[in-house]
Amino acid sequence: MKLALISHTEHYKQPDGTIVGWGPTISELNHLAQDFEEIYHIAFLHPGPPPPSSLPYTSSKIKFVPLKPVGGKGIGEKLKVLLNIPKIIATTKKTLKQVDVFQLRTPTGIGVFLIPYLTLFSNKKGWYKYAGNWNQENPPLGYALQRWMLKNQKRKVTINGRWPKQPSHCLTFENPCLTEKEREEGLQITQNKLFAPPFTFCFVGRLEDAKGVQRIIDALDALDNLEKIKTIHFIGNGEKLNYYQKQCDDFGLPATFHGFLERPQVFEIYKNSQFLMLPSTASEGFPKVIAEAMNFGCLPIVSTVSSIAQYINTKNGFIVNPCTAKELNNVLKKLIVLDSKILKIKAIASHKVAKDFTFENYRHRIESEILK
Repeated sequence: MKLALISHTEHYKQPDGTIVGWGPTISELNHLAQDFEEIYHIAFLHPGPPPPSSLPYTSSKIKFVPLKPVGGKGIGEKLKVLLNIPKIIATTKKTLKQVDVFQLRTPTGIGVFLIPYLTLFSNKKGWYKYAGNWNQENPPLGYALQRWMLKNQKRKVTINGRWPKQPSHCLTFENPCLTEKEREEGLQITQNKLFAPPFTFCFVGRLEDAKGVQRIIDALDALDNLEKIKTIHFIGNGEKLNYYQKQCDDFGLPATFHGFLERPQVFEIYKNSQFLMLPSTASEGFPKVIAEAMNFGCLPIVSTVSSIAQYINTKNGFIVNPCTAKELNNVLKKLIVLDSKILKIKAIASHKVAKDFTFENYRHRIESEILK
């Protein structure tokens, strides 16, 4: 069986000609290659050097089909999308002739016109993956339109979380991010991890207010017993990186800003941290970094956005609700004085939750619930 995957995943060409793309998506495809004769990935090829989070394809079965990058802010960028619709549809149509099944990853700018195209003009077997917040109350117009179209068509849709009045063709699917080997290693790390101050925290994601970076800084600045915190690692990049870093310096916070890191480096920080902080109000599905961190004994300190609270509770982590700097400060004040045995019990429970986020589980569910 041959698969076509259509996404907005950013790809880059290295100096030696190797094509690399955004790590989480590429890892997923590298694992799916075990189950397909060929995989064609239609996605955007960007100019310039790739970020450290990029990975190469590890299977010769995967064929990259490049698209010219479109989308962005401003009327000019939106116009580029319209002008490129015929070419994107033509590329999709040509690729679909070479495969047996497709997956379109949404929500994305090209999803606005590819969902109706595939619904009305293609009989090819396929499914959609909606990676955003399926239950978002006031999504952007493009997201709302795509979600409405996906609710009102016959092909299966994989979504984050379980929701009231969820259509029968919309299947709750965990995003894969762990191997069975990493699960075993994570168990050993979790069992041996010490939960005594001073504690190490980490944040992984886009450095922006919506993801909770400012809330973290404000909550730490208002903490009386800061000596119980050894450091907090900020992993990721964003327009406000220098601004956040200056604030931490001015406030005397023990923060380290790493920028983008490769996956093994991020995992090393998980292994040496006791807590992951992600007090996000952004449009999340279920961030993979939460499952990755939990696998290595990092207790999650998270908001209730989207499906996050369906996996995280007081038995395996900490909920920041309402998601404010003040409430995060309250959570921090309580957890840094908790008995280490209580934190260890929470961490072991946390590690168990991550079992559903393996590539093996994902592959099995695609085979049994979608392809059949």
